[in-house]
Amino acid sequence: MRIAMISEHASPLAVLGGEDAGGQNTHVAELSAALAAAGHDVRVHTRLDAVDLPVTVRAPDGYDVVHVPAGPAEPVAKDDLLPYMPAFGEWLADRWRTGDWQPEVVHAHFWMSGLAGLAAGRRTGVPVVQTYHALGTVKRRHQGAQDTSPPGRVGHERRLGRSVDRVVAQCQDEVAELVRMGVPRSRMTVVPSGVNLSTFAPLGPVAERDGARPRILTVGRLVERKGFQDVIRATALVPDAECVVVGGPPAGLLETDPYARRLRALAESCGIADRVKLIGAVPREEMGRWYRSADVLVAAPWYEPFGLTPLEAMACGVPVIGTAVGGLRDTVVPGRTGDLVPARDPAALGAAIRGLLGDRIRRFAYATAALERARTRYSWSTTADRLADLYAEVATVRRPTRVVA
Repeated sequence: MRIAMISEHASPLAVLGGEDAGGQNTHVAELSAALAAAGHDVRVHTRLDAVDLPVTVRAPDGYDVVHVPAGPAEPVAKDDLLPYMPAFGEWLADRWRTGDWQPEVVHAHFWMSGLAGLAAGRRTGVPVVQTYHALGTVKRRHQGAQDTSPPGRVGHERRLGRSVDRVVAQCQDEVAELVRMGVPRSRMTVVPSGVNLSTFAPLGPVAERDGARPRILTVGRLVERKGFQDVIRATALVPDAECVVVGGPPAGLLETDPYARRLRALAESCGIADRVKLIGAVPREEMGRWYRSADVLVAAPWYEPFGLTPLEAMACGVPVIGTAVGGLRDTVVPGRTGDLVPARDPAALGAAIRGLLGDRIRRFAYATAALERARTRYSWSTTADRLADLYAEVATVRRPTRVVA
C-alpha cells in the first residue's frame, strides 16, 4: 500500500532532544520503518529546513523522507509554522497529481500536518487519517498564558476531527478530550504508540553506576512540563538514592541551558547536589544502557499525550512510577507494572519511590510484568498491523476531488 506520512515539524531524521524534537520524531520513524518492513511503500513528508537537503532521502529502514519547500529553508519554531501550511498542502497536491506516485492514504501527524494533509487530500481525492500527538485544549489548561500555540489552534483541531476520514487516538484520555471538544466518537480508533523491542530489551550493556546507591532514572526533553523539578524534590525524600536525568542538549552545552541550571540549583537547595546527575542528550541506540542501569524509571509529567519513555523502560524490564496523566494511565498498570501518583505532588512521588526501592520482591514482580506487557501489547509490528488495517478500510472510499482556484 502507498502511504504518505506528513510530519511537518518533526522529521524522522532529526536529532532527538531539542525543543521541538522528541516523541513525534520517534513515533513517525518507528511506524514508518515497521510499515516498510511489512511491505508497504511509505513516504514521510516533512518541511525543508536547510538549503542543502535533497528533495528525497532514503532512510536506512526502507522508507523515503521527502522535504517539502514551505517557508524559509531554515529552522523555524514549531509554533511559527502555521502560515506555511497552505503552501505545504499545495505542494503535496501538485506533486501527487503530476508525479509518478500518489498515495492511497495520508496519515497526518500533529494538527498543522493535518491542515496540509486535508487540503492535499481534498484536491486529490486521497483519504486522510489524523493523529494529533498533543491537543491545544490540554496544553492551554496546563500552561495557561505560557502556551505559545498559534491563535485558533483548538478550533483547527476540532474542525480536523470532524473532517478527516478517521482520527487515531493514542489513549483513552485523548478520546475523552476529543469528545469534549465535539469530535464524534464514531470517527475515532484507539491505536497506541509502540516500542522498539530490539533496541529496548532487558539484556545488553548497562551504563556505569557510582557505588551501591539505588538509581532513579528520568528521561525526556528539558522542559518544565516534564516534571523534572518534582522528581528532584521527590529524590530528596528518598535516602541515599541517586537521580539521573537523561535528555536536553549535549552534555557540553548543559552549563548554558537555562532549565538545566535551574535543576542544578534546585538540587543544591534541596541538599542533594551530589545525588543528582544531568547527563544531557544520549543517542537513541544507547538509551537501553541507561534504562537497564536503573532500579526504577520515574516519569512525572504534568500532562503527556502518550509518553514513550515508560514503554521503553518497561521493555527493558524496569518498573515505572509515573503521574496519572494521559497515556501513562493506559500503559502503566498500578500495582502490577508500576505505580501512579497525582501530578505535581513531589511528596506522593517520593513516597512511591521510597516504597518501591525498599521492596525488592515487589520491584522484581513489577519488572517482570512490565516486560511482558510491553512485549505482548506494544510492539511496533502490532501497531503497524492495526494501522495498515485501518488504512485499507478508509482507502476503499475515495473522496471526490475538489478543485481549488
